[in-house]
Amino acid sequence: MEFLAEYGAFLLKAVTIVVAILVVIGGVVSISMRNRRSDDGELVVKKLNDELDNHKEDLEYALYSKEELKALEKDKKKEDKAKEKAEKKRLKDGLEATDKRKRVYVLDFDGDIQASQVELMRQEITAVLTMATAEDEVVVRLESGGGMVHSYGLGASQLKRIRDHGIPLTVCVDKVAASGGYMMACLANRIVAAPFAIIGSIGVVAQLPNFNRLLKKHDVDYELFTAGEYKRTVTMFGHNSEKAKDKFQSDLEDTHELFKHHVKQSRPGVDIEAVATGDIWYGQQALDHSLIDEVGTSDDYLVTACASSDVYSVRYEHKKSLQEKLGLAVQKGAEGAFTRLLTLLNKQQQTKG
Repeated sequence: MEFLAEYGAFLLKAVTIVVAILVVIGGVVSISMRNRRSDDGELVVKKLNDELDNHKEDLEYALYSKEELKALEKDKKKEDKAKEKAEKKRLKDGLEATDKRKRVYVLDFDGDIQASQVELMRQEITAVLTMATAEDEVVVRLESGGGMVHSYGLGASQLKRIRDHGIPLTVCVDKVAASGGYMMACLANRIVAAPFAIIGSIGVVAQLPNFNRLLKKHDVDYELFTAGEYKRTVTMFGHNSEKAKDKFQSDLEDTHELFKHHVKQSRPGVDIEAVATGDIWYGQQALDHSLIDEVGTSDDYLVTACASSDVYSVRYEHKKSLQEKLGLAVQKGAEGAFTRLLTLLNKQQQTKG
């Protein structure tokens, strides 16, 4: 038994070392590849109607008897034959083909603090605008807690391109559209948010540590040279004067005013002074404040759209090298292991209560 215990401890240590090495390798490869830009990419288009039909057929095969399946197939053939006959008659009578169905183009945006996915969304929107008309619709499934003002400002400008072309734009939020995320979402003709989606946070925040006293304690001087009174206002290492802090605060207030004007211009019905406090609201609360137009999930919205429209998922992807795939796979595995560990610890804490 003592031998087994020692062997188990040795095995655990070995596994820990191997996992640590893989995490480091994956992190290094992922970071190095992330900084390397590639113009080689491709547009991936999927028809969501077909996926929905496939799901339905899979369930039918699982739930129905052979006789019921035969009856369904027979009815479908009759329906297809009737449509084909009606189409031939229209063409024979010199009429146009069956009226074109509305197209719905679905884009996904999952925003980090840098809104880095904007680069892919630019390509997707450019592609969609070559085909979409005013009779179509663009749906953006947006998830973001916000981040850098200029990055999300560019994201909002990309969505504005859709509006400028006269194409209806709908934004669906299942989890969160706050701060910069709402800066983008508010440009939509229609915003649909899930009941517990977080909406709002119309405010601006900036925070940074200051090590000036620590440096002084260890007799370390910090010199900052600038040309222009406000080239640098507050700093992490030097002394921040009241004048510098006031200027920094003034810049934040100016940015907040621009944000408020942006929301008010996009959604005139919003009481901007009531909602631009930096606070957040959940689905129904956001509806009460006119921050959104409907409470619901993106799934329900798109399934309903499939009944009367051709719905296409449009995604632009950069081609990944073997090194990138390896790095991302290791990184994903490490993140998954860490998430499972946190979940396990959370469950243990809950059972203790």
